[in-house]
Amino acid sequence: EALAAESVVRAVKEASQSNEILSFPANCSSCNAPCDTRMQMIDIPHFQEVIIMSTTCDDCGYKSNEVKCGGAISSQGKRITLKIEDKEDLSRDVLKSETSSFNIPELNLDMVAGTLGGRFTTIEGLIRQVHNELDSRVPFLEGDSAVTERREKFKGFLSKLEDAAEGRIFPLHITLDDPMSHSYIQNIYAPDADPNMVIEDYDRTFEQNEDLGLNDINVENY
Repeated sequence: EALAAESVVRAVKEASQSNEILSFPANCSSCNAPCDTRMQMIDIPHFQEVIIMSTTCDDCGYKSNEVKCGGAISSQGKRITLKIEDKEDLSRDVLKSETSSFNIPELNLDMVAGTLGGRFTTIEGLIRQVHNELDSRVPFLEGDSAVTERREKFKGFLSKLEDAAEGRIFPLHITLDDPMSHSYIQNIYAPDADPNMVIEDYDRTFEQNEDLGLNDINVENY
């Protein structure tokens, strides 16, 4: 499996030099019908190369978008906090890796690592994806299981997400906390420092390394 994954990465890198989009046969994770997964490597300025993957099923309409980060494993984690002051900030690119958690305290939004998988979008797009996922997947909003007070409270929360995505709530603070250091928020002042962004490197805990499977990696013979 490792050799197969390495071959895929190599093929994507070769295709990226000609801006080619690769297509691989797959099966829909929703209905298991045959479909195609498209891949392209993107070089994010002042960050690193990432692989964008997109799957669309013609049978059931299922769509999936994922981002996979390459490169070596960082020796430290990274925490990025951006103060969002206007609509221009909402259009900043953001890469949330599958190992990153993120939160926006003004919205009482706190998403654990693994939520939404890997995403390369804008800050507005990330907020909208959270809204859409919660709106379509939370079971107690409809039917007998819906408790009136809880339903109304959750609808108010979704409304706040919509207001934030539309640029009606400022300021906001978004924090990406990634123990693998594979997440990114666009610095519009690059290569100079961004006055509204704080980037902190930190040492991973033993528990974080355990969750990521890093404590079991043996590199002595390589």
